[in-house]
Amino acid sequence: MIHKYYLGGLYIVLDVNSGGVHIVDELTYDLLDDAMPPFADECPQFIVDKLSAKYDAQEIRECYSEIASLYEEKILFSPDDYEKYAKFTVASPIKAMCLHISHDCNLRCKYCFAATGDFGTGRKLMPLEIGKKAIDFLLENSGNRKNLELDFFGGEPLMNFDTVKEVVKYARGREAEFGKRFRFTITTNGMLLTDDKIDFINREMSNVVLSIDGRKEVNDRMRPTAGQKGSYDVILPKYKKLVEGRSRDKDWYVRGTFTKYNLDFAEDVFSLYHEGFDQISVEPVVCEPEYPYAITEEDLPAIGAEYERLAQRLLENDRSGKHFNFFHFMIDLDQGPCAIKRLRGCGCGNEYVAITPDGDIYPCHQFVGIEEYKMGSLVDGSFNMDMKQQFAQTHIYNKPSCRDCWAKFYCSGGCNANNYMYMGDVLKAHTLSCELEKKRVECAIMMQAVKSLEKNQAE
Repeated sequence: MIHKYYLGGLYIVLDVNSGGVHIVDELTYDLLDDAMPPFADECPQFIVDKLSAKYDAQEIRECYSEIASLYEEKILFSPDDYEKYAKFTVASPIKAMCLHISHDCNLRCKYCFAATGDFGTGRKLMPLEIGKKAIDFLLENSGNRKNLELDFFGGEPLMNFDTVKEVVKYARGREAEFGKRFRFTITTNGMLLTDDKIDFINREMSNVVLSIDGRKEVNDRMRPTAGQKGSYDVILPKYKKLVEGRSRDKDWYVRGTFTKYNLDFAEDVFSLYHEGFDQISVEPVVCEPEYPYAITEEDLPAIGAEYERLAQRLLENDRSGKHFNFFHFMIDLDQGPCAIKRLRGCGCGNEYVAITPDGDIYPCHQFVGIEEYKMGSLVDGSFNMDMKQQFAQTHIYNKPSCRDCWAKFYCSGGCNANNYMYMGDVLKAHTLSCELEKKRVECAIMMQAVKSLEKNQAE
């Protein structure tokens, strides 16, 4: 399988199964519309006839032979060596947990998938007892995994910050006993950040996710306080202070959401960059189409063009020595994730679970509140291993629309929660998200190709 497209002045051919990226000339690009396995000894006459108005017949035949040779060398149309790993997608030890330390929030973000923080289950904070039980559960179910991930999530985690600190203390106190090491993350809207909280976060949290949507007018339209006041002016200086105080060995990024209201979201990316942030994620809203801010199929051309515009602006920045990371364009064409991760992505419900303030266990933070996906409870010690095994099998070869998709090894079947909520089945890929992901991957590959070509030219 191949995928070919023209972007950034380049004719790009992706060999899907090997991951090889080829920059080709226009003749090769056009020829690949019809030149595909099984290859004949000579170029079929219908191909020559089709292209001879544009290209020399002998050049067409020679190009066909070159493509056939690349096929024989398994460089183009390479065989699928990944499906054989699907049988190894079995239930795995749990290595990561999303701890819903707070089902309450001091913002009223209009697109919030968590029903403004309480996930539709009522506003509450996680008791320390449940936090400790969550740590015990992760330690006891992590098998031979040494490094464990725990994300303090909400709602707004800073509304229950004393419990955050005590859970971290408790986890650190059990690391040596189990031979484990915790890596903590916290996701915050920043409203309650203080110097003391910043110091603790920068000391204990390996990663910090700072929520902000970009330009002031964009952010404040969608992320008001409970009193319907803007949040931008409150959080921006606090984020800057936190980032300035973080050591180089600790991660962080600012994370925004774009909607139908700001389809020029490249401006929000660069607004954040110009405010001093160089680790940036701005993602499309996912919601029901009846909301006025919802992204719908009619928006896809404009969003695609904006991703292309953003890619070109990022390349221009790089050329002037002003590189920054835009997370949706970060792609590793050399190594990439392991085979199993390519097949099933984030591992929700299998390697990753979410815990509510009541101690209920769900496959991930986005499944919280969907009763049929409740996996168990820390209170009564229940845990549905059958559901865990079902999630272990939610890989691309069990998702019909993914099997033959050229982007399958980059998105790994997409978000299972979005698939369920908008398509009714975790095995049915959310089509709108698919189209957006394909465009992001195309842009990311193009950027890597341009950088590689420019590097080679400079040498």
